[in-house]
Amino acid sequence: MNKNVLPKKFTRREFLSTSMKVGTAAAFTTHLLPDPKAEAAGCYNVLLIVADDLRPLLGCYGHSEMHTPNIDALAARGTLFNRAYCQYPLCNPSRVSMMTGLRPETTGVDGNATGWHEIIPEVLTLPQHFKSQGYHTQSVGKIAHVYKWDDTLSWSVPVPIWSQDVGIDRTTTPSWQALDVEDDELLDGKIANASIEILSEIKNQTFFLAIGFHSPHLPYIAPKKYYDLYDTDTFQDISSINPHFSNDLRDYADIPTGNTRISEMKTLELMQGYAASTSYMDAQVGRVLQHLDTLGISQNTVIAFTSDHGFHLGEQDNWGKATLFDVALRSPLIVSVPGQQPNRTDALVELVDIFPSLCDLCQLSIPTQLEGLSFVPVIEQPTYPWKTAVFSEIGGKTYSKRSSIRTTRYRYSLWENSRRRELYDYDTDPTESVNIVNRPENRELVAQLSERLHAGWKEALPDITSYVPLPNALLWDIDNNGIVDIQDLILVSNNFAARTLEYPKADVNKDGRIDIIDLLLIAAHLGESCIVSAPPTRLSVTPEQVDTISEWLTEAYQIDSDSDAFRAGIANLETMLNSVLPAKTALLPNYPNPFNPETWIPYDLAQDANVDIKIYDLKGETIRELKIGFQNAGSYRSRELAAYWDGRNSAGKLVASGVYFYTLNTSKARAIRRMTIVK
Repeated sequence: MNKNVLPKKFTRREFLSTSMKVGTAAAFTTHLLPDPKAEAAGCYNVLLIVADDLRPLLGCYGHSEMHTPNIDALAARGTLFNRAYCQYPLCNPSRVSMMTGLRPETTGVDGNATGWHEIIPEVLTLPQHFKSQGYHTQSVGKIAHVYKWDDTLSWSVPVPIWSQDVGIDRTTTPSWQALDVEDDELLDGKIANASIEILSEIKNQTFFLAIGFHSPHLPYIAPKKYYDLYDTDTFQDISSINPHFSNDLRDYADIPTGNTRISEMKTLELMQGYAASTSYMDAQVGRVLQHLDTLGISQNTVIAFTSDHGFHLGEQDNWGKATLFDVALRSPLIVSVPGQQPNRTDALVELVDIFPSLCDLCQLSIPTQLEGLSFVPVIEQPTYPWKTAVFSEIGGKTYSKRSSIRTTRYRYSLWENSRRRELYDYDTDPTESVNIVNRPENRELVAQLSERLHAGWKEALPDITSYVPLPNALLWDIDNNGIVDIQDLILVSNNFAARTLEYPKADVNKDGRIDIIDLLLIAAHLGESCIVSAPPTRLSVTPEQVDTISEWLTEAYQIDSDSDAFRAGIANLETMLNSVLPAKTALLPNYPNPFNPETWIPYDLAQDANVDIKIYDLKGETIRELKIGFQNAGSYRSRELAAYWDGRNSAGKLVASGVYFYTLNTSKARAIRRMTIVK
């Protein structure tokens, strides 16, 4: 970054504005999800990336002041969930809930020191389920909070302990540090390096890889270049937020102990540190995603990005988590499925839904004991009516349990061992600054929300019996009619060299242009269908289309590639070409033409015949005769079927450059063409 260019200045209110900034926007129209069975490797891979203490303070969530280009790019190709909520705003309980698909009241995990295997030793974990279905499962970084989660039932390879435990002495460590180091000298950079190595090792397996980055959790330690992206002046208007309550922040060496408020300057530094740590983490995400692309396995990998919960940056006089406010409970959630069109949704979803959703996307069975719901219907149809509420809690064994229900408009929270209640209306108070629970006009509303809170999450589930899945659209199905056929190829061919992409899916390799390479990649999947009643293959073509296919093949033969996809595409085109009975016997232009030193001579036979091809010079003298012999009626246009000439005369010598003629002779037909040989 050019350090002479000052970062854009934003008010602190703009910097902290969260849920309602994007939440009221209409969801984009979605296209349909491809069928994983269409992929050559079978089931999708899964790449699950989890950040720590990350609220949706990202560019893709409407915060242009944030430098998060890699996560933004992921959102641009996937589904962004604008209203995703954790079940418990604390690392360990939230991560246990996410990885088991069970809610905190079921797991019994309500603190960071609780080893969940001690409470629920027989529980089925997300990676364990994928492993039981034949996946290679592996993890690096912080996925579980209680360190040394080396569960052989869940993971195919031991989890590296160094990547899980930060091991910082808070009493001697400042809350933030801008270090003059490279990315991979710090923990998250090392985790990215390890992830890249793992991907290279498992690229040929069907895998479930979980990566847990530690940033932007305190302390805010990042390379200085990420601090240089921001300036303390970026965060103005902070006179009212010097936090009093700060949870774990008080443990760090540069933070005053006791009830002393944190100074304005220190608050500015902390905001810059949180932003810098977020950008540092984003860069590591980008490195991993780039390597996934480099390995060529992005097109067969579901990518999910999230955090364990949100985080207060001064709101409600707090710096931390462990509250029932939206800023602590709302998490970023982005899911990218190969071939989908990008969209965003305001549907209410929960982190406990991730387990069943990944199963659903990979067409694995969904364990019946899970307490989440697959949100795949929302990915397919972002505006589909979904959950009417989401549920979170905090407390339990050590202190009074507090429960909360979040609807589209309201949040209602209850302290079970006291009369304390809170109600916030996000339409009029998006920052949750005014508790309106005791207003007389809200008495009926409070009673309704209280009843719904006690009724629990099951009563808030959508009526999925009314959900009718739209037909899945294959990545290669350009016109989205449910089958990959000749019409898709024609659409691609008609858009060769087009300046504007009428059919964006036609740019299969995403290089910004549509050409023969895209056509071959689609041709490799001819006959695939997401319609159950469709026949396994539909490669038939009309006689009028034969010349078009022949032109595609002629251009395809010029590509110098040993790619399996290219070979499969050419083979399918040849199969189509040879499926049509020609209307008449004819010779076709040789290819390549001009050539050096060999050529193929294609021809059509309207009926069975003995075939003889003679090559003449301008004097009419025969220089070579190719006795093909008996051939059934059909097209002999492909390289494998056409008559091959090595460019030599009958004496075995290469002929000179010039004009030649070649004739096809059968018992009932004769055809002649001219060719030019250029050496």
